[in-house]
Amino acid sequence: MLIEMDARAVRVSVDLVDQVRAADLARPTPCAGWTLRDLLSHMTAQHYGFAAASRGEEALDVWRPRELGEDPAGAYRAAAGHVLEAFAGAVVSEFPLAELGVTVPAERAIGFHFIDYVVHAWDVARTLGVAVEFEADLLDAALPVAEAVPGGQVRTAPGAPFAPEVAWPGDARLDRIVAMLGRSPVWPD
Repeated sequence: MLIEMDARAVRVSVDLVDQVRAADLARPTPCAGWTLRDLLSHMTAQHYGFAAASRGEEALDVWRPRELGEDPAGAYRAAAGHVLEAFAGAVVSEFPLAELGVTVPAERAIGFHFIDYVVHAWDVARTLGVAVEFEADLLDAALPVAEAVPGGQVRTAPGAPFAPEVAWPGDARLDRIVAMLGRSPVWPD
């Protein structure tokens, strides 16, 4: 079920990235210090890295940000297709996440990827000033994954995948998820 939820989140991100135009690439994003080009480069690399990890590959170079070329949306779409195909095939029981220097159970690694693409889809949507829609069951599945992300000092370390939690009194699930993972639901505020 988690692989299916992940695929749905990735497909939402692809639909959003397909709306990106060349003039949008220099826009700031909710990811501190990153332009939309930086974010898409990161997202593309993550797809290739997780796909490699799903096959048990430990190569660090697949995790490095990639040049997007003349067709950033096309490059992103290809990377998304690659990870979806890899996850749909047989996956190893433990993923070597070379970027983090750890090996984790497959379900946890797929959960990492899933929550990343719920949040990164939101990042892209906010950057473009468009709405992002996730079905209720997908957000129901994402909420406990977000709640399980460690907090504390790990969130303030250089290169931390998520910033410290942002206090948010609202009850919309997507707002709660992004706030838990360090983004202001009203970005840019």
